[in-house]
Amino acid sequence: MKFEGRSALVTGASMGIGAAAAIELARQGANVAINFRSHRDKAEAVKGEIEKLGRKAILLQADVSDQKAVEEMVAETVRTFGGLNHFVSNAVYSDRQLMIEADMAGFRRTIDVSMWGAFYGLRASSQQMVKQGKGGSIAIVSSPHAVIPIPTSMAYNMAKAAIDHMGRTAAIELVNHKIRVNIFHPGWIDTPGERKFFSEEQLKVGGQKLPWGRMGTPEEMARGLAFILSDDCDYMTGSTFSMEGGVSLPWWSNRGSGEM
Repeated sequence: MKFEGRSALVTGASMGIGAAAAIELARQGANVAINFRSHRDKAEAVKGEIEKLGRKAILLQADVSDQKAVEEMVAETVRTFGGLNHFVSNAVYSDRQLMIEADMAGFRRTIDVSMWGAFYGLRASSQQMVKQGKGGSIAIVSSPHAVIPIPTSMAYNMAKAAIDHMGRTAAIELVNHKIRVNIFHPGWIDTPGERKFFSEEQLKVGGQKLPWGRMGTPEEMARGLAFILSDDCDYMTGSTFSMEGGVSLPWWSNRGSGEM
């Protein structure tokens, strides 16, 4: 029960990694604020799972690209739980098109949610933790897209590269307040969001081609996030924690049977 008596806010927590992270933090003792934008039924299901674990949960509907809405979300978490100890920036949006063909509305939406949304949450949660004067920990869910220029994903690549550096900058700015900020890189994870781009067959075949031979699961990522948020990682800040099954390795050069 590493988070006993503590509270956490997770953005984009109705599905995928965010939902799994919210439940895992509750499993380890935290009361959890569940942010969602449009999937209330799924957010309600996450809330139900948390309450089954004997923890408190609240639903916070907000578009993270709206700064005032994010600030109010943090304030409501504090009003309900009495404080905020942990923040997970997970909410994301992504359209995929070649840069020269991209619909600019979708391109900008990707940046607004994936970059500005992360910043608004980081800023508001940090301000609250500084006010409390008791430290805290923050996890920024980024992606290998931050360092791998995957085609058709320029806006997403840009946003993730930006929030990596954002997280490192925040870490040094907040170190005197004992607020830890770390970046989390999941690989190709089996989430509902991937169904926007791939069929079930494509996910199955694609996962088998990955270095580890499968896609990751939201539950695995949730355990990783809980680890870096916990006091077990008290000496870790400004770091990038990767759970990506070898995606960033030069796996394309491996011909099998040890042959390179």
